Amino acid sequence: MTSNITLAEALAAGTVVLDGGMSNQLESAGHDLSDELWSARLLAERPEAITEAHLAYFRAGADVAITSSYQATFEGFAKRGIGQERAAELLALSVELAREAARRARAGGVARPLWVAASVGPYGAMLADGSEYRGRYGLSVAELERFHRPRLEVLAGARPDVLALETVPDADEAAALLRAVRGLGVPAWLSYSVAGDRTRAGQPLEDAFTLAADADDVIAVGVNCCAPEDVEGAVETAARVTGKPVVVYPNSGESWNAEARAWDGRSSFAAEQVRGWRESGARLIGGCCRVGPEGIGSIARTLAEVR
Repeated sequence: MTSNITLAEALAAGTVVLDGGMSNQLESAGHDLSDELWSARLLAERPEAITEAHLAYFRAGADVAITSSYQATFEGFAKRGIGQERAAELLALSVELAREAARRARAGGVARPLWVAASVGPYGAMLADGSEYRGRYGLSVAELERFHRPRLEVLAGARPDVLALETVPDADEAAALLRAVRGLGVPAWLSYSVAGDRTRAGQPLEDAFTLAADADDVIAVGVNCCAPEDVEGAVETAARVTGKPVVVYPNSGESWNAEARAWDGRSSFAAEQVRGWRESGARLIGGCCRVGPEGIGSIARTLAEVR
């Protein structure tokens, strides 16, 4: 465990700050991520860069670091000629790099509790074709469970504080993930990617959140990698349906162009929005794509004012 207090205990006591986008922080440091493995490629090639990215967020005010394993899968690594044993080592390394950043943050004077969340991206992230924003892969719940379970076992074995089941576009995939995390001995949060009041696959959020309502392994539910404007309604629904703490970390407001592999549009994210999210039930709050350390620092300061 990274902290003496569990994340679940911290959420019961108040609000916790998540980090921001890993990829934009790495890109701002000069790293080229135009690759199907995205930031996961640097696990093998530049692990120190990942530690530095985590450290930047801890220094900015984040309490939780989300690992660089979002796009790290056995299948994705295999396409690059990386065997199963080495792939498992890289998955476990993603957790250790975040832990090392927490150690450095403490050595540098950060005294608050810090936690590590092992990122588990959706099946579509492995495909690297934008389908993570659509869902509906043509696979059954059982097939999706078989895809997710092996890397979940490896990540859980690295003993993160929590498993982040994130950017899930489809309630069917959420059902598979909830089955896959059973018995691993590590708590999880479940976070959908949404459009309005529906998952990206088009299911009502009320139905989607209901799947996690009775899941004992799940300590928070919510949304990420969505427009800031879609957050407040989702927070209210998640809190009402599940009774659990809500996790939210939206994008900056720009949209991802999968064909061009670039972001379009303008930012609509403002740290002041987190006040409303917190009032609606959000307890684990941060940013996703295009939200960097400066934005996380603003969130941390805003939440400190209302704690």
